[in-house]
Amino acid sequence: MPYPVVRHRRLRRTEALRRMVRETVLTPNDFVYPLFVTHGENVKSEISAMPGVYHWSVDRLEEEIREVRELGIPAVLLFGVPESKDAVGTSAYDPDGIVQRAIRKIKSIAPELTVIADNCLCQYTDHGHCGVIRQVGGEAVIDNDESLKVLARTAVSQAEAGADIIAPSNMMDGFVAAIRAALDEAGYSHIPIMSYSVKFASAYYGPFREAAHSAPQFGDRKTYQMDPANAREAMREAESDVAEGADILMVKPALAYLDIVRRIKERFDLPVAVYNVSAEYSMVKAAAMRGWIDERAVVLETLTGMKRAGADMILTYHAKDAARWLTGKS
Repeated sequence: MPYPVVRHRRLRRTEALRRMVRETVLTPNDFVYPLFVTHGENVKSEISAMPGVYHWSVDRLEEEIREVRELGIPAVLLFGVPESKDAVGTSAYDPDGIVQRAIRKIKSIAPELTVIADNCLCQYTDHGHCGVIRQVGGEAVIDNDESLKVLARTAVSQAEAGADIIAPSNMMDGFVAAIRAALDEAGYSHIPIMSYSVKFASAYYGPFREAAHSAPQFGDRKTYQMDPANAREAMREAESDVAEGADILMVKPALAYLDIVRRIKERFDLPVAVYNVSAEYSMVKAAAMRGWIDERAVVLETLTGMKRAGADMILTYHAKDAARWLTGKS
């Protein structure tokens, strides 16, 4: 007797059945919402390349934080746009720096909200690179070890301000070990590190550089960010960060690198984060504004794909919209 044909469509017949057998379920708990905090007062300024995303001054943060909390989003990621920059990014570790003040403000409004502090120098250096520059034979190069000292000092300053997680995005060699050692020595051994373990030298960062005022003034970042063509190297980068004490591993960008997300998820027994970066966001927004796509359907499908690939948390500018769509909150 021949075997019967398996009718896969039986379980797709109604919306209720589809929900019952759904393998990947997206919720607001999956999201981290990035915020750009700037100097000045009474600032709420839309970023032209990222519709719906704003620069906020610290005194205006409360309205944004209350909305994030009401939507059930559990965490925010802070980027600072300081008033002054210099060659070594000293404002990054200023106790009264823009991110430090923002952390304290957010914790006074919503102490239960997880505040993640981005740890990099590109927003704070006048040359826009992620580390300290020195001249070698007439050529400007990143001084890796001097950069680590500034980054470690910045991490301690962020923890002192009340950050719940430090998220180093600089891609210097040994950055996790340096930051872990500095945090431990300063009495912050309980603060986890969300490492940008696999950060590619991507064309998808364009709108972010407008948002963070962090475009490099010369050259590019290909000497320290990863070649988009390399997968085995990504595994080596992640393995190094695990050995150095990372608590969460991140892949950035997300959409073009879901194969890397899956490989890291299968290889390492740590939570995996992905960053749904600025151009991924802006392309969807631009197409939706032209009426070419259904924004809600495309966003939720994309974020579900990231979770299905292995992401335990998704850093995304879509977080507020997606939380509304998932929960029905206005």
